Amino acid sequence: MDALDILDWRRQVTALYAAVRAADPEEGHRLWREGRDRLFASHPASPIPAEERAGFTGLPVADYDPSWRFELPLLPAEPRLWEVETGTDGVVPFQLVGRVEVPDAGPLDVWWLDSYGGGLFLPVGDPSLDTYGGGRYLLDTVKGADLGPGRAALLVDFNFAYNPSCAYDEAWACPLAPPGNRLAVAVPVGERYHPEAESR
Repeated sequence: MDALDILDWRRQVTALYAAVRAADPEEGHRLWREGRDRLFASHPASPIPAEERAGFTGLPVADYDPSWRFELPLLPAEPRLWEVETGTDGVVPFQLVGRVEVPDAGPLDVWWLDSYGGGLFLPVGDPSLDTYGGGRYLLDTVKGADLGPGRAALLVDFNFAYNPSCAYDEAWACPLAPPGNRLAVAVPVGERYHPEAESR
């Protein structure tokens, strides 16, 4: 994997999310699942280790449930800095820019990547037994994971929650969901924790 591999991965992810935004939610979810399975199975920048890709059969993702799709206003929050020590990328700074209130689930902090490129970052952790313990990502716009729709609200669709790359290979360094991004209720949708990752 080299810089051009990572560039191509990000281009493909950005194009995938554009297709998702243009489709109705369930069709978008199907496109997302198929596109991610294709990338994970064969792309040089896949977080699945190269020696395991031949046996890869697809990411475990729950069926689409429209009750976990929300358009939520960005509510004010006291600004604060969150610095993530990644080891590979040094310290990555995030600024708290607001929060969203998820009906029947609770609040989640919304972060801005406070370095070159910027972008909204919305991780989420929950107590489900079959989700990655470090949490999943709902939005990571600097890397193309953006559901839209625009300036007035954020589309927070838990069906598109996905595991960070470090869930599949410890060579990756990932910001994990901090306390303000952990829900007390189980989230039964989105990508589940890949069972093969248990041994890593």
